[in-house]
Amino acid sequence: MLNPTLKACLFALLLLALQPAQAQKLPKKRAVLKAMTRTNDYFMKKWPDTGKEIVTNKARPSHIWTRGVYYEGLMALYQTDKQKRYYDYAVDWGEKHQWGIRNGVTNRNADDQCAGQTYLELYQIDPRPERLRDIKASVDAMVSSDKVDDWNWIDALQMAMPVFAKLGVLTKDTAYYGKMYRIYNYSKTKHGTNGLYNPQDKLWWRDKDFVPPYKEPNGEDCYWSRGNGWVVAAMVRVLDVMPKDAPHRAEYEQMYLAMMQALPPLQRPDGFWNVSLHDPTHFGGKEMTGTALFVYGMAWGLNNGLLNRQQYEPIIAKAWKGMVTNCIHKDGFLGYVQGTGKEPKDSQPVSYTSKPDFEDYGLGCFLLAGSEVYKLK
Repeated sequence: MLNPTLKACLFALLLLALQPAQAQKLPKKRAVLKAMTRTNDYFMKKWPDTGKEIVTNKARPSHIWTRGVYYEGLMALYQTDKQKRYYDYAVDWGEKHQWGIRNGVTNRNADDQCAGQTYLELYQIDPRPERLRDIKASVDAMVSSDKVDDWNWIDALQMAMPVFAKLGVLTKDTAYYGKMYRIYNYSKTKHGTNGLYNPQDKLWWRDKDFVPPYKEPNGEDCYWSRGNGWVVAAMVRVLDVMPKDAPHRAEYEQMYLAMMQALPPLQRPDGFWNVSLHDPTHFGGKEMTGTALFVYGMAWGLNNGLLNRQQYEPIIAKAWKGMVTNCIHKDGFLGYVQGTGKEPKDSQPVSYTSKPDFEDYGLGCFLLAGSEVYKLK
């Protein structure tokens, strides 16, 4: 039997051990929705004209990938809080672009096909043929061809894979699943000579420029946070819509679970992930987009029974608290968003007040994360 002094010491140690877990409580649903609403209101107020060109170093149409990712997030917000103004804003965007994709239906570029994710979601709500027309034509041309090397950068998986999956669901044609797998598998195993996925580290190199012998300053492989976030989102958005018996579904689930194993040890004490996942000294610091995409993936995994709640809930809670506490300005602007690029050094420095070249996709990532955090019990 333990003596009273030792018993008291052990009890004190137990309390200390429990404190971090207790500190990382999930946010209340109303607080999550408040954060999503405030950040989205900022954007809708700033961009009342959904068809207005985006001007940075040059003018671009507003149905490019950056805006497509925002609308993914907006539709997730709409499913969380069915305000008609969100639906109308998305429909207006589609109508302003005649439900078309940038550079036309012969275009195979995943970035330009990203808009199709929202078009197809709006089609599922109100099946008007024009909403389906161009994105289906673009993907059908890919399905009927032999080419499989289109997605030579990992961002492409998030931009295009959910489109293929949604078309498979809508048409009940497994050809979309087959073609999606062949292009995905080429990215995984062939691009950059031996593929862009490293099964040892369970993470992806962004493109052929970063496969070994390329190294970060600390000698580690370069795994870009947001790039890996795009892959996580791709797996989530595909698994979320594919039927349980769809071809190759098991592969995507295995990939998702592998990446979920790799990410927890890499989280910073403040809840964020660094832009360089294996080199915290290379532009280390808070960064929201990769963090939000990882939160999106982890929360979805809990909501769908694929992850252990005891392990992942504190990770999610810490990351969400970090984003809400550190990133959201009073007016709803999001700080700590790395601008466009493909590696840790791009669009630096990233800070609370730094403005990315495009404000839309960071918000999209945040809304996707919030939509799944909101569902957590």
